[in-house]
Amino acid sequence: MTEPRLYMDWNATAPLDPAARDAVLSALSLPGNASSVHREGRAARAVIETARRDVAALVGTKPAHVVFTSGATEASSLALSPVLRMGRAPLAVSHLYVSAIEHPAIRAGGRFPADRVTEIPVTPAGVVDLDALSALLLAHDTAAGLPMVAVMLANNESGIVQPVAEVAEIVRRAGGVFVVDAVQAAGRLPLSLAAIGCDFLILSSHKIGGPKGAGALVSAGEVMMPPPLVTGGGQEKGHRSGTENVAAIAGFGAAARMAAENLEARNAAIAARRDGIEAGMRRLAPDVIIHGVDGPRLANTSFFTLPGLPAETGQIAFDLEGVALSAGSACSSGKVGESHVLVAMGQDARRGALRLSIGTTTSDADAERFLAVFGKIAARRRKTDAAA
Repeated sequence: MTEPRLYMDWNATAPLDPAARDAVLSALSLPGNASSVHREGRAARAVIETARRDVAALVGTKPAHVVFTSGATEASSLALSPVLRMGRAPLAVSHLYVSAIEHPAIRAGGRFPADRVTEIPVTPAGVVDLDALSALLLAHDTAAGLPMVAVMLANNESGIVQPVAEVAEIVRRAGGVFVVDAVQAAGRLPLSLAAIGCDFLILSSHKIGGPKGAGALVSAGEVMMPPPLVTGGGQEKGHRSGTENVAAIAGFGAAARMAAENLEARNAAIAARRDGIEAGMRRLAPDVIIHGVDGPRLANTSFFTLPGLPAETGQIAFDLEGVALSAGSACSSGKVGESHVLVAMGQDARRGALRLSIGTTTSDADAERFLAVFGKIAARRRKTDAAA
């Protein structure tokens, strides 16, 4: 009998949580439009507002500060705007500064033209260079408009946690606007909008066990907001028009509620399993390079390079053995290219790296099976090297 496949790519998409699945199926049975005032419409609206409360609770803020979108990419494009609204008055933002390890949705710059986007370098440890950021903001021309800074809370490839509270302080001193991509951090780190100190926070449903097709832009308040990307019927208080995807939003809310439960104990167990896997990899291939291991990382992520094994070749080899992992970020229509994260860290990006990411349902047996496959692939690589 064929052995079931082993899914170890939770950072690309987490498996749908049973509670989220139930919420989606329940919402699909609702016939009403959430903008309608009749009973059926009010029932759909109630589902959305319950989800809004659950998502807000996950990041420690008020429900009114949560704007639902189709996903994190749309939320990023909404937030990264050269014009903000302070009430009804426009507020000019003249330049966007993004860290060199950001997700492509952020690196694309949203609504900023390319010549108004500058990369912030990172250290060899994969952490945003705070001195470089301070220098960039010191040189910023405030007469032209405010600076906007976008730095992720945890990197999607390496899992390295960024010093966002320190970044927030630097941005605050410069009078700038701070946007944080918390897509990978949600459900894996305790989140508080106030503790982070950002103006906007970006979330994604399918990264925390919810369905694909829902995300959120969370604001620190209701006064300063970007102009809408999508206009029309004025849903989401005018911030994002279009009939709401009630089922996806319901699943997002349920996933957020589950992600907030027993977070510390859950992550401790996942970290122990990840650390055991990494110890096994070192035993089977002493030359394996595990990136970011000396700094704070997400509990579930291991970003590693097997010298002599190109990342694309490694991904295919694992896939053929029934193991799903990734070569970096799963955001380019299946393409496997040079990792901009490794480039930013000053690593030899030509050899690439593989990303293992696990979750709550990853078992000890799964870890043992992964290591058996890893050992086979590492041994095959050694034979290939010897033959060469």
